[in-house]
Formats: sequence, C-alpha cells, structure tokens
Amino acid sequence: MRRVEPHPVWIGHAGELRTPRLHAEHGIVALVDLAVDEAPFVPPREMVIHRIPLLDGAGNEAWILEHALRTVSGLVRSGTPTLVACSAGMSRSPSVVAASIALATGQEPQEVLARIAADESTDVSGLLWEKICAVVMAMRSFRPAHGQ
Repeated sequence: MRRVEPHPVWIGHAGELRTPRLHAEHGIVALVDLAVDEAPFVPPREMVIHRIPLLDGAGNEAWILEHALRTVSGLVRSGTPTLVACSAGMSRSPSVVAASIALATGQEPQEVLARIAADESTDVSGLLWEKICAVVMAMRSFRPAHGQ
C-alpha cells in the first residue's frame, strides 16, 4: 500500500483492501474497490466502501469510468483518507487515482501518473489509460447550463 503525497489517498491491492488493521493504522475511512475479478469485500460497519468494478484494459463504458473518477476525485477534494484498490494495485488503481487527483487539482493526468510511477512500480494498461484520459477530457469540457 502506498500513499500518493500530499493527498490522503493510498493505492493498494485486493489483499490490502481486506485488511482492516492497515486501514486503522493509516486512518483510512473510505475504500474504493475497482477489482471486477475479485469477490466483493464486506468492510467493518464504520467503513465507507465504493465498489466500482472495472476491467483492466478495454471494455469499460465511459459512464462507469466517470463514476469512478467523480467518486475518487470527490474523496481527494474533501481530504477523506481513502484506499483505492484493484487486484494487484498496478493498473486500475494507479490510473483512477492519477486521473482523479488531476481532476481535483487541475493538473494533467499524465503528469500525476508519471509521479506515481516514479515512486512505485506500475503496469498501467494502455487501453484503460487512453479511455480514462478521454473521460477526463470530456468531464473537463462539460459546462452545465446556468441554473443546473
């Protein structure tokens, strides 16, 4: 499990998602489970969990990627200590965290991902990353009409 400084967000794998002792040690109160290929985790009652099952590669619809990015970027903005995990913690979770931090802070997704990859080993799916970046661009270009 690795923290993405200076934000209270950690990237992890399925085993760390299922280890409440680790959550308590780091003050984590929200979990985001991105692993479509893992059984759902039932956390302790006081934990908030978001299960957003993503494929590692092509095949994710834009709406589910947008939901993941809105969820994680909202947690980043609010300063909520959050663990984002996928099966191995190498592709889906770093991708979603990087894009979400970019949305929350106005940075470019590629710059954030490069910083994450410089600190720890990653193996980001190019097809997944391309789709996430396209969703980020669409989210940034959308401007709701006045009053909405």
